[in-house]
Formats: sequence, structure tokens, C-alpha cells
Amino acid sequence: MTEKGLILVVEDERPIAELVRMYLQRDGFGVELESDGHAGLASARRLRPAACILDIALPGLEGTEICRRLRAEDIWVPIIFLTARDDEVDRIVGLELGADDYLTKPFSPRELVARVKAVLRRSSGVPEPDRVKTVGPVRIDPASRGVSVDGVPVHLTTTEFDLLSHLMTRPGRVYTRDELLSAVWGYAAHGGTRTVDVHVAQVRAKLGDAASIIRTVRGVGYTAGD
Repeated sequence: MTEKGLILVVEDERPIAELVRMYLQRDGFGVELESDGHAGLASARRLRPAACILDIALPGLEGTEICRRLRAEDIWVPIIFLTARDDEVDRIVGLELGADDYLTKPFSPRELVARVKAVLRRSSGVPEPDRVKTVGPVRIDPASRGVSVDGVPVHLTTTEFDLLSHLMTRPGRVYTRDELLSAVWGYAAHGGTRTVDVHVAQVRAKLGDAASIIRTVRGVGYTAGD
């Protein structure tokens, strides 16, 4: 049953993979399982799933390398890391490579499904589908999920797009990190506000000379404006 889309799960621990499959299928998703990094990368390229759930410590090819190669090939499928690594450095590296979310083991299968749904809602562009937003040289079109700087397209991940879109919805309005976590990621501060900082840094890097439209308000959060 795949009415909600196909989810690729790359996980070498079979009991965990089967548990994830069961919960996703129960919620109406189709699921493709791979236990090897090279096979997972090949499946992501071939199947173009609605989302990928990647373990990091995989045989053959680590999940972070799968993510890096997909992004390098302009494959912007939403990616959630599911891993036993709980070190902040590992988490930040994963996000910097273009992952959309990160969940550590042991985990709640229900929370994982909720994270998948959240990232798919964001990637669908359902909120504010028609209104084009412009701040300085940056133009964002929620209907096509396109971003450009002075007319030149900029490729953002699903989460990066939604973060920028949220900031540009009300230019000049200052958002706290907790507010951004809730609005963009769909969960509270237990996800770690450092996640917001990493994504803001990634968006700024991709905007190049237009990065200054996102301003840091020390001790508070972020705002967008000319």
C-alpha cells in the first residue's frame, strides 16, 4: 500500500529495519529496505523515493556519504538520519551535508513516522502555495518551491527552503530558535536549537552575496530583511 509514497530505509540492523517498515506500512507508506550503503545509494537514484531514512554506520558506504553524493547530483529527496550516534558533531555534520532531520537510537517508531510526515508536508509545499515572496535580491516561490538570487536558481533542501520561506513570510519579524523549530521542523526544543543555527548557516552559504538578508539577533534568534 503506497498511497502516501515510497520511503527508502537503509538500515543494516534487520530488527530495526523491520520495525520501521511495519510502522510506515501501517500508516500507508510503501517501504523499500536496503542493508548496504552502496545498494541504498543505487536504490535512491533508481527509485527517487518520497523520502529516505538513512543509518549512518552502514557497511560499504556510510549514510553521510550517501547524502553527500545525492546532493552533489542535485537529488533533493528529503533525508532523515536514524543512527546510534548522539554526538553533536556527528549531528551537525549530517545536517551540513543536506539532511533534513536527525533521530537517534533508541527511538520511538511513532515519532519517526511523525518526522517523515512532517518532512513530506514541508516538501509538498502545501502552506502558502501561491504567494511569491521577495526580500532584496532573493525571490522564493512556494508553488514551485523555487528560490533564486538575482534570477539565478539556488538549490535548497526541503528544510532549508522552509526555513527561508518562514523567515521571509514576515520580513523584519524576529523569530526565536524555539519558534523556528516548532514552525519549520514541527517539534519542540528537545530537537536542539543548534539544528536551527546549522541550517541558517547552510542557507546563508547558498545565498552567497545575498546572505545578509538573514540577520542574527543576538540572544534572540533570526530575522529576514533588506
